[in-house]
Amino acid sequence: MSGVYEGIPREQIPWYPTVNTDDCTGCQECVEHCPGDVFDWDEANAYPLGARPYNCVVYCVGCAKVCPEDAISFPPKEQIVALIKELREKYASG
Repeated sequence: MSGVYEGIPREQIPWYPTVNTDDCTGCQECVEHCPGDVFDWDEANAYPLGARPYNCVVYCVGCAKVCPEDAISFPPKEQIVALIKELREKYASG
C-alpha cells in the first residue's frame, strides 16, 4: 500500500501508529480494524507490531479510536500538515 501520497514518496511522511505496549492489553482491536495491514501480532509478547508503517493511510487514526486502552498514538497532525506542505513544494519544484 505504500507508494506516493499527493506526489510525495510515502516514506517521507512519518504518519503511522505507535503502540504503548505498557498500556496495551492485547485485545487485537487495532489489528482487526486496520484496513492497511499495518500491524503484525507478536504472539510471544501479546501486542501489535507496526510491521508495515508506511501502509498506514495518512491522517487515519482508526486504530487509535478503537483501542479501549488508548494505547495507540500518532504524531501531532499539525506537524505532519506542515511537513506535507513543505514536501509538496519540494517535489513540485523538482
